[in-house]
Amino acid sequence: MRNICVIGTGYVGLVTGVCFADLGNTVFCLDINETRINELNQGILPIYEPGLEEIVERNIKANRLFFTTSYAQALKDAEFAFIAVGTPSGVDGEADLQYVRCAAEEIAHVVSQPIIVVNKSTVPVGTGDWVSDIINKSNSSANFHFSVVSNPEFLREGSAITDFMNPDRVVLGSLDKAAAEKVATLYKPLRTQILITDLRTAEMIKYASNAFLATRISFINEIANICDELGADVRVVADGMGSDKRIGRSFLDAGLGWGGSCFPKDVKALAHMAVLHNTHPQLLQAVMDINRNQRRRVVYRLRNMFGGSLFDKTIGVLGLSFKPNTDDMREAPAVEIIHLLMNEGAKIQAYDPQAMENASKALPEIKLCKDPYETAKNADALILATEWNEFKQLNFEKVFQLMQSPILVDGRNQWDRNQLTEIGFTYFGIGQGNHANGSDIGS
Repeated sequence: MRNICVIGTGYVGLVTGVCFADLGNTVFCLDINETRINELNQGILPIYEPGLEEIVERNIKANRLFFTTSYAQALKDAEFAFIAVGTPSGVDGEADLQYVRCAAEEIAHVVSQPIIVVNKSTVPVGTGDWVSDIINKSNSSANFHFSVVSNPEFLREGSAITDFMNPDRVVLGSLDKAAAEKVATLYKPLRTQILITDLRTAEMIKYASNAFLATRISFINEIANICDELGADVRVVADGMGSDKRIGRSFLDAGLGWGGSCFPKDVKALAHMAVLHNTHPQLLQAVMDINRNQRRRVVYRLRNMFGGSLFDKTIGVLGLSFKPNTDDMREAPAVEIIHLLMNEGAKIQAYDPQAMENASKALPEIKLCKDPYETAKNADALILATEWNEFKQLNFEKVFQLMQSPILVDGRNQWDRNQLTEIGFTYFGIGQGNHANGSDIGS
């Protein structure tokens, strides 16, 4: 088994390090955040990810997994150094690479043994060459030997452990094929397809993959909006489309749009790269525009329901994380919708099964509730923003009695429209023909 250093203990770095340790390797997870490392050493995780806590505990006990703030300690015997630090969006959508630079410089200053530096962070095309230049400039010793490999991640929050252990493919890119093949040996126990290519192609595969998935979601949301006006049901439309093997059903669920730490950042960054290199990313711009508009449509719909004003209306929001099974609220549709509603004078009360601690920091102005029923109490409308399982089978008779006015906006098409209208709710889904009038068809 091999000695591995993983720099960065966010979603990608922590999951990568923990899973490599579970495969039998000795792994040092490094972060400059002392509080985070102290908590990890006490078994307190900075993120919620199903199954992660148990694997961390198991590998600490097996003396395969260690957490430190010391580059010297983490890199002492390392054969591989995975850079898995944040690359947040800059002002114009460009990826901010300051943390990647710091990691590369520290590797160059500390390491003396041959090492393979692996870019796990999502980085702009050409970053592998840039990292190589930084290391060369920071350590010009003739005895220092290193290679750079790009290894983009394809982990989904909420199922990251499964995605790491059962990947569709592993992508490796390098100018040093032997180095890429050595990284490939780390993934051999997973028995999956391993694609070895050059640095820039590997980096582009990540951006193209995320941009395409975001495009599918924006496409079905645009279809959903058309369905609303024409009286069609986008859920059945998506099933019909998805039955075609050329299309497939995945990522064709209409809703409030995409969010999280990857899609928004990566689509913006790819569009920025395109503009810088004299191409016009019309499709990517449309994908982002549709996504922004999807949140606004909810506010427009509620405003119309209340005669043109949301001032002093109480709106309940179920779900604050950007997707189920995570506490991550970055770019969450719920957050943008809440801000839009507050800008119109609405009062917000909300609940999420896992994101309440993050919500107390990100949304201090709203009322955080203990459960879905407190969220519904005295609400003028209730929005389903995140499709957590516990929201799928609520006691809707109880919800009906608790609400000030029984208006439901099903932002994820999870609830049974017929059942709810029989109870007495006014129900709005996404793309279920909410606005159509039969006389409009063919006009």
